[in-house]
Amino acid sequence: MIAETLVNSTFGTEHFTMEQKQYLQGFFAGVAQSRAVPFVGHTASGLITNDSSLGLRNEAAAEEELYFGTPVSDLCREERWKFEQNPLDVWDKLLEHANENKAPAVEDIFRFKFHGLFYVSPAQDSFMLRMRVPGGVLRAHQLRGLAELSAECGSGHAEMTTRSNFQIREFAPKSIVRVLNAVQALGMSSRGSGADNVRNITASPLAGIDPNELYDVAPLAEALNTYILNSRDMYGLPRKFNVAFDGGGSVSVVADTNDIGLVAVRVGEGQDVPAGVYFRVLLCGITGHRQFASDCGVLLRPDQTVAVAAAMIRVFAENGDRTDRKKARLKYLVDTWGVGRFLEETEKRLAFPLIHLAASSCEPRQAVDRQGHIGVHPQSQSGLNYIGVVAPVGRLQVAQMLALAEVAERFGTGEVRLTVWQNMIVPNVAEANVQAAVDAIRAAGLDVSAGSVMAGTVACTGNQGCKFAAADTKAHAVALANYLDERFNILQPVNLHVTGCSHSCAQHYIGDIGLMGVKVGGEEGYQVNIGGGSDGDRGIGRELIPAIKFIDLPETMGRLFEAFTNQRRSDESFLEFSRRHSVDELKSFCLAKEAA
Repeated sequence: MIAETLVNSTFGTEHFTMEQKQYLQGFFAGVAQSRAVPFVGHTASGLITNDSSLGLRNEAAAEEELYFGTPVSDLCREERWKFEQNPLDVWDKLLEHANENKAPAVEDIFRFKFHGLFYVSPAQDSFMLRMRVPGGVLRAHQLRGLAELSAECGSGHAEMTTRSNFQIREFAPKSIVRVLNAVQALGMSSRGSGADNVRNITASPLAGIDPNELYDVAPLAEALNTYILNSRDMYGLPRKFNVAFDGGGSVSVVADTNDIGLVAVRVGEGQDVPAGVYFRVLLCGITGHRQFASDCGVLLRPDQTVAVAAAMIRVFAENGDRTDRKKARLKYLVDTWGVGRFLEETEKRLAFPLIHLAASSCEPRQAVDRQGHIGVHPQSQSGLNYIGVVAPVGRLQVAQMLALAEVAERFGTGEVRLTVWQNMIVPNVAEANVQAAVDAIRAAGLDVSAGSVMAGTVACTGNQGCKFAAADTKAHAVALANYLDERFNILQPVNLHVTGCSHSCAQHYIGDIGLMGVKVGGEEGYQVNIGGGSDGDRGIGRELIPAIKFIDLPETMGRLFEAFTNQRRSDESFLEFSRRHSVDELKSFCLAKEAA
């Protein structure tokens, strides 16, 4: 083919007979072969061969080293740092930085994230530690230990995240080794909680206690977390990776925003598989890029879920883009390959075949309770209740953490659950102890009830602790939620998602109201999006206001809610109201006469 191309491009073809063409092609083939790089390879039996078609390494050529199949010279900056030193092998550097109480260089800022350590300068001249809390399940002694660690080394408070996780903030470089050792002593880990790794495995927060669940997913989340911790090759992915297990119960874990969402479903009689509970596989959620995870047509038995997730993560690790971080998430690999090829590559790594069954052959997922994570609710176990504790935008003081640990031990079974809604659940409280537990929670400055907006409000760290954020998201989220709850009788849930930048850690595109921090005339402000939702309300929010100073935002949103209060249809939610109207109509409401 090469020789034919050379003949055609050099001489053309119209002036030669067939014999002349064959002669010239043979001549050029010989020339090409004489210029080829000599090949010398070693076969498995130890013989030396010159046959380059065997797929062996050419020991006679100066070949560029590859990293996951990519030439080192093509790697992006972060991949080169991983190639030069595996971030899991930097313990000596951690000791050095602790002994000298010094800030890390830029490449080590990145590597330290593999241990859950985030140097957050210039927002704060300190470290933040992000934990791994698989399924959001904590024991009281672990919560107490984290509180003591925060008091001794950190800021005196901790933050619950939108991945059912904990962050301890504001500790000096000198404390990083002490903090890591203390976490390990609690039977916990922070390894792989940041950078290019599988982040905290989320699961339905009511796993095992939800009267409406189809399957207890807590053991699945724990199993995948354990597998990752014990599998060195599961670290150092092309980019971060999120996995969620949804047991099909009352409280959402927003599985459709994850790279892999495993959602329990029931299959009835008369289908191509035996009736029972299975899991659907959702792929490529990345709502910061305005994409939900989509059903890929695969059905799994519960015992297959962890193995399939592990295989899919490995396919991504081996084939994801390591040259361009903007194109390095799972979405872009599947966009390039197609779902079919991705599933084929996954199946090559499994000892069992995948089951393909259309989602329409499964029973629909039941509706979620959008405020089921707040308040007192009966469990599936007779006589027991869980209590959803309101912790505005996820921030807990040390004294509150200690109080909640005491409540869990005294009135429950010594267990607490974290949710993606940045609050905490105390399970297994006997009916006779509910009021005493609620009183103790309130005595700690917390509560078990909130207004319809505050109950659904989440916020990222904001510019008080993150260099990327353009606004003080936590303070603004609380202020706006309180403003709306105090002025309007809002009966149905309203989710307010406030994120500081385009990284969208608080997933602003899926909020009934989604705010993204921007600078407006040098002041803190927000882009306002409206009408987003997940699960049964799935939808990406529409931009309502491109930029508005926060000082002007409460009154502007107040005018919108005044229109909602006056014009909504019977039992219409704010989400339904906002989706029923065009953006121009909603803007006109915001510009109307100020609400009284």
